[in-house]
Amino acid sequence: MSRVPPLVLVIAVWAALYLPSLGSFEIRGEEGRRILPAMAMLESGNYIIPQVGSDPYFRKPPLINWLVAASFKLSGVRNEWTARLPSVLCILAVAIAFVTIAKASLGSFGSTIAAIIWLTNLGTMQKGRLIEIEALYISLCGLAMICWLTWWDQKQSPWLTWIVPWIFLGLGWLAKGPTLLVFFYALVLAVLWQTKQWRALFHPAHLVGILIMMAIFASWAIPFSHMTAGSRAMRTWSNQFVGRVTGEFFHFGVWILTIPRALGYLCPWLLLFPWIRFRKLPQDRQRQLARALAWAVAFPLVVVCVVPGAAPRYSLPVLTPFCWLLGMIFAEDAFARPLWFRPSEKPLWARLAPTVVALSILGGVIGYPVAAKFFRRPEKVRSVAAKINAAMPENETLYAIDPNYQPLFFYVKAPVKYVSSIEELPFETQYFLVRPDNEQNALACEHWAPRHAHPVLRVKDYRKQTVILFAVDRA
Repeated sequence: MSRVPPLVLVIAVWAALYLPSLGSFEIRGEEGRRILPAMAMLESGNYIIPQVGSDPYFRKPPLINWLVAASFKLSGVRNEWTARLPSVLCILAVAIAFVTIAKASLGSFGSTIAAIIWLTNLGTMQKGRLIEIEALYISLCGLAMICWLTWWDQKQSPWLTWIVPWIFLGLGWLAKGPTLLVFFYALVLAVLWQTKQWRALFHPAHLVGILIMMAIFASWAIPFSHMTAGSRAMRTWSNQFVGRVTGEFFHFGVWILTIPRALGYLCPWLLLFPWIRFRKLPQDRQRQLARALAWAVAFPLVVVCVVPGAAPRYSLPVLTPFCWLLGMIFAEDAFARPLWFRPSEKPLWARLAPTVVALSILGGVIGYPVAAKFFRRPEKVRSVAAKINAAMPENETLYAIDPNYQPLFFYVKAPVKYVSSIEELPFETQYFLVRPDNEQNALACEHWAPRHAHPVLRVKDYRKQTVILFAVDRA
């Protein structure tokens, strides 16, 4: 490791873990809700209002949709690989920030270790290969934490320390709203508490940083509220938050496992925590910082996970202080020796970490391609789209009437346009898609008289929802 430049090493580990078979699996989970609004933005030119189907999508701000749209636009390709590329680049950005920005505080060795731990956690490896909000959200929070912690530790200008990180926090608001402030301020307050420097919190630069953060979010939120029913979006966000806190989504069997599953995201490195010894850190300042980082990991993880409707992934922003703490510990070899370790002059990192990193890389280079080839689950989305592609020509426009959320549109080769009702279909329509509740209206429609529409395909998706493809008789 000492013979390889840290930046080259980190990029190589990232490429081995996150790029193999990135596009081999069809979209899953919530990925469609990040991709379909991006496709609609490119089609309509409206980048303010995310749209799923024929309706505005109010549940999340649009930063993730903007990034997917940019990936499609810049690459000129629309597939799973280009859709997921923003996520893996966000994960890389934090790793690079560790080996460049955090190097001033952690040193070359400690910052490189922190970056590798960031890349090889189960949490980042699982979420970083999907185009979901978590990869972007935890990365923006991580960049804010790394910048603030480094510049605070190095006693840089307060105007740098208390302003630049809030730019990333403002972007984080555009990714998932203000919840990342829970994790960021848990770190800030823990550090100021341990070092007894509370007065720094009241520096004017802090207020300026907060105003900049709010302005970044407002630059989208204000035009959004003017173009839509802004109160409806606020109600949607409020209902989501209240539902999580009040127990509307509460299931005891799920809730009781939330903390264990959240801790699982920190593995395999969490297994080393019983042997960490802060007293082995050589300086008082390092010991204070280590205790602060431990609090910044444990406190928000527990608080967030005990919320009745919380999911384990909500705790993922604690990964950044977790990686920083282990980078410090490994750099100073501040471990107690396990009884089953034979006496050796080699530090624990030299004896243990290469094996963990090598297994992680092998999992990326070999594991993902093998899983993609031999253990692929039956395709639930692409197979339905394939039937539609076979039933109509690619050069015809497919009109989707009030389709709700249908991820299959990502795989439909024909251009897709959304309308709210059959009456909105243009006269030249040849193919359109309806749900069963609109089937009789489509059969009875005289919109194309003397021509008529007739069903040519009926398919059911993985959610047991049926869609019907209609064709209009040609003149």
